[in-house]
Amino acid sequence: MFIADVSSSNHTVLGGYDVYGGPKNLDPAIRSGAQWPVNEPLSMVPAMAAATKSLGFGVTISTSYEQPYHLARRMSTVDHLTGGRVGWNVVTGYLDSAARNLTNGKPQAEHDERYAVCEEYLEVVYKLWNSSWRSDAVKLDRKSGIYTDPELVREVNHVGKYFQVPGPHFCQPSPQRTPVIMQAGTSKAGKAFAARHAEGIFVSAHSPAGVAKSISDVREQAVKLGRDPSNIKFLAKFCPILGRTQEEADAKYADYFQYGDYDGALALFGGWTGVDMAPYGDDEELRYVDSNAIKSYIEGLLKHAPDVNGGKWTKRTLAQHIMVGGLGATSVGTPEKVADEMERWVKEADVDGFNIAYAIMPQTFVDVVELLIPELQRRGIFWNDFHVPGGTYRENLYEMAGQHEPLPDHPAAAMIWRAPKDEPLPNGKSGKANGYANGHGSGQDEDEEVVDPTSMQLN
Repeated sequence: MFIADVSSSNHTVLGGYDVYGGPKNLDPAIRSGAQWPVNEPLSMVPAMAAATKSLGFGVTISTSYEQPYHLARRMSTVDHLTGGRVGWNVVTGYLDSAARNLTNGKPQAEHDERYAVCEEYLEVVYKLWNSSWRSDAVKLDRKSGIYTDPELVREVNHVGKYFQVPGPHFCQPSPQRTPVIMQAGTSKAGKAFAARHAEGIFVSAHSPAGVAKSISDVREQAVKLGRDPSNIKFLAKFCPILGRTQEEADAKYADYFQYGDYDGALALFGGWTGVDMAPYGDDEELRYVDSNAIKSYIEGLLKHAPDVNGGKWTKRTLAQHIMVGGLGATSVGTPEKVADEMERWVKEADVDGFNIAYAIMPQTFVDVVELLIPELQRRGIFWNDFHVPGGTYRENLYEMAGQHEPLPDHPAAAMIWRAPKDEPLPNGKSGKANGYANGHGSGQDEDEEVVDPTSMQLN
């Protein structure tokens, strides 16, 4: 389950979309519920984990407005509470409405500098999660009264351009140590960041051709960094409108427009792109307007979705397009037709899976469960159960039992401070489930008790 909390350009939403009819005009977003209100996502995960056994949770958190020492503690805590089922969608902040409330009057950093800050941010949290506690630091020796051996807990003493964090980490290593790292940016800086850090990457476009080049670029860069490109899983945003017949699916698609909000859709567009559509006429063809930002966006629509709207994109058709499916792929049809389209994305864009977006709640997901998944299973391209029932997020992502920690070719893996007995074998595994006893704890000796530091196990 992925809790987006982001714009289409992979930036966290910590403020309202106030560009349309603006500046600082929140009314359309507030009135229509266009990503408003938005609750803090990480707070909800432990409750959902308590009601599930195997479901992984991807949560979006920005590196722009929170110190890495604090975030490392929060993520470790939730990884403990979920039994290792949390992932982090790493994003930066970009909304002026957020910066006005979170930077104490300081200006928002420019795009590439935000990624530079984010790069160092990851270095800090990797050190805290992986290098601060040795895998066998927790002893719980009742005879000597030792809970943790202080010789096996150390400061990380990070001193960089943006952060100074001595440590040590305030939490003992969690089941995954490092949550599954996700990302979604496709700018030059974003792709370089993804090639180095991402285990899962979200992509969004109207057709496979819209993302194929970015996916290829990231995989090529990953190889140059010594990573196996197949270890990076690409997930395409995909909104299915399903019917038992094509006519039923088309009728649903037409019906869903009544639930959309015209101004709300344009408020979303303004928040995603920074472009205010208010000055333009409803039926003005947008490729002829005097905004380079709009022109480039519309040219992308024409290139990758040429058959939509007969190739004529106006303010009205743009809003209607956003109302159902947003800016990603929308497929309308029978289960067979939608499954064909998903297979086309895998073949032509080299995606590994899909991030199912909804048109309406909960009917989109009901249709996926009742109509689409049986068709995918019939074709043998969708699993029947979790690969590792009750396993960590990373075990199920990679279909590798025991693979709680980042894979050996990931930069976080090299930072893990292990006990000698837990050094990884050539296949990337270790003698004790990658340094963890029973998937929890910290690789204790056989005669030592394994203790969950939260005093409860929610699975």
